[in-house]
Amino acid sequence: MAEKGVREKIQQFGSYLSGMIMPNIAAFIAWGIITALFIETGWTPNADLAEMVDPMIKYLLPLLIGFTGGKMVYGVRGGVVGATATMGVIVGADIPMFLGAMLMGPLGGYLIKSIDKPLLPKIRSGFEMLYNNFSAGILAAVLAGVAMKIIGPVVEGLNNLLGSGVEVIVNAGLLPLASIFIEPAKVLFLNNVINHGILSPLGVEEAAATGKSVLFLLETNPGPGLGILLAFMVFGKGMSKSSAYGASVIHFLGGIHEIYFPYILMKPALILAAIGGGATGVLTFTIFNAGLSATPSPGSIFALIAMTPRGNHIGVLLGVIAATAVSFLIASVILKSSKDDKEEDIETAAGKMEGMKGKKSSVADSFASHKDNVTSLNAENVNKVIFACDAGMGSSAMGASLLRDKFKKANIGIEVTNTAINDIPSDADIVITHKDLTDRAKAKLPGAQHISVENFLNSPKYEELVSQLKK
Repeated sequence: MAEKGVREKIQQFGSYLSGMIMPNIAAFIAWGIITALFIETGWTPNADLAEMVDPMIKYLLPLLIGFTGGKMVYGVRGGVVGATATMGVIVGADIPMFLGAMLMGPLGGYLIKSIDKPLLPKIRSGFEMLYNNFSAGILAAVLAGVAMKIIGPVVEGLNNLLGSGVEVIVNAGLLPLASIFIEPAKVLFLNNVINHGILSPLGVEEAAATGKSVLFLLETNPGPGLGILLAFMVFGKGMSKSSAYGASVIHFLGGIHEIYFPYILMKPALILAAIGGGATGVLTFTIFNAGLSATPSPGSIFALIAMTPRGNHIGVLLGVIAATAVSFLIASVILKSSKDDKEEDIETAAGKMEGMKGKKSSVADSFASHKDNVTSLNAENVNKVIFACDAGMGSSAMGASLLRDKFKKANIGIEVTNTAINDIPSDADIVITHKDLTDRAKAKLPGAQHISVENFLNSPKYEELVSQLKK
């Protein structure tokens, strides 16, 4: 239980970090495209258009992060204070202030929320606008000054220290060892934490100086997951074998890496295949001095190719191919060596894991046990179904699409959408999450009905839910 609590706290903290980056990925990609095309070593060098590169990375991207961080804590009001406070660290440092923005944004939102809580109820009618504008303005001005003089230089020093550490690891040829930590963490649904909370900010700074960064490839390489899914296609059994075909397409072309996590959770030894494939891919990238101009999101092969600067495509593709091959070989050995065992398919494994944790597999039972005042489950008392994942963009979007299709075929007119766990709307009636994220979803919206699934792509609970709603 203690280990589970620690993991949930890490996931929750990481979701705040990645949550500040994920909504702004389009801006990062725009910056990456402009950089790849128009800088001096780009595809079509253009000195005038290249002038956008520096202001975007120094001002636009950190301000977007700061605003998003403040908004996550206290809405638009918190976002405005957070963005203004972020301006202080931008001016107070000579490097792109991504880490500073990730600090000042939430801090600004938290402080204005803390001030409003005791003071706002005491403001007399007619003075609300005066209080709102001046309280936020004064706090933002103070925070910007403090950030410029104190926090900016401190964060810059920390940022330089982290950058130097990464440089030492790269120069020592030890970067492939990062896969020992990255691949297991991904399977525990910390992939967005690692990629968007840690690697992307460091990678953007490196790309600003050199036009590319290998850090964008450490977590996003689809090769390790593809190799494991290919092994299941050849040596798997039952549902795990048949579902691997569709999962490989969604993973490799769609870029939703979460789709292969249940296959590793079903047979944990396969984490060795992911680590081996990941390390091989990173080694190949470093040998060919390959990198990307910006973070690819989602981690699709199409996104990787689009973000690859001129002269790096061979290295990037070879890294993906090498990772796939090594991962496939290791996974094949593991699957073949267990062929005489009583092998579970992915649905059986999901049920077993739920049983071991004392969970009920029936949707109806899970509803009845979760909330006593629910007398029945039908289309009349369910208006909104929410799929939630850490970032609200990958696996949850896929699951929502599948359930919408099932609802449409069953003539069930209930809204189905997806979101990040931190943004679950208060009017959601049913919340569907992966089992590793359900506790966080329950803490966010305890009054809703919660369904845990093992595999967003092919869960028997979808059919059970459709059946219950039709009744």
